[in-house]
Amino acid sequence: MKTKFTVLSLIVSSLVGLASSQALAASETYTIDPHHCFPVFEVNHLGLSTQRGRFDETRGTVTLDTAAKTGSVSLTINANSLDMGFPAWNEHLTGPAFFNVAKYPTITFTSDKLDFEGGKVVGADGDFTLLGVTHPLHVTVHNFICTEHPMAHKPVCAGDITATFKRSDYGMMTYLPMVGDQINIFVPVEAIKN
Repeated sequence: MKTKFTVLSLIVSSLVGLASSQALAASETYTIDPHHCFPVFEVNHLGLSTQRGRFDETRGTVTLDTAAKTGSVSLTINANSLDMGFPAWNEHLTGPAFFNVAKYPTITFTSDKLDFEGGKVVGADGDFTLLGVTHPLHVTVHNFICTEHPMAHKPVCAGDITATFKRSDYGMMTYLPMVGDQINIFVPVEAIKN
């Protein structure tokens, strides 16, 4: 009886180990292409127009298991790469009154909870950190696709990410309410399989 129990235990342990290794193998890691990931934000300016800025330096990774409908995202933005279109405005917005890049050089979003519809990612819930303050943030993923990259000839997953938050929640209070509190963000992502 003891021998049968031992053999059965070994078989079960082997099957569990095999299942675990297959689950680990199913999760794939992708590196976000920094040359095709330029986060853009927009804000109302004095009730007159919508102004937009862009960040030119990002890095990050995506892990994805479409069969299990799980994954994670890690995105880091170099706050000092802000481009508003001309140097004086860049200097103003990267200064202490707004992004304060000397003290807070990065803006981050991390998530280990992706939302799926069928086999497609349609959103994610994660933590957004700006000016050293972290709050939960839901992002929506549009046009999600995984395919072969036509130029790199490697697997790529891509989509357009949108989200909205209030800058006052992160302590960015300058010129409220003349300059809008609501910030809309748009992030194109192309992530190539490692």
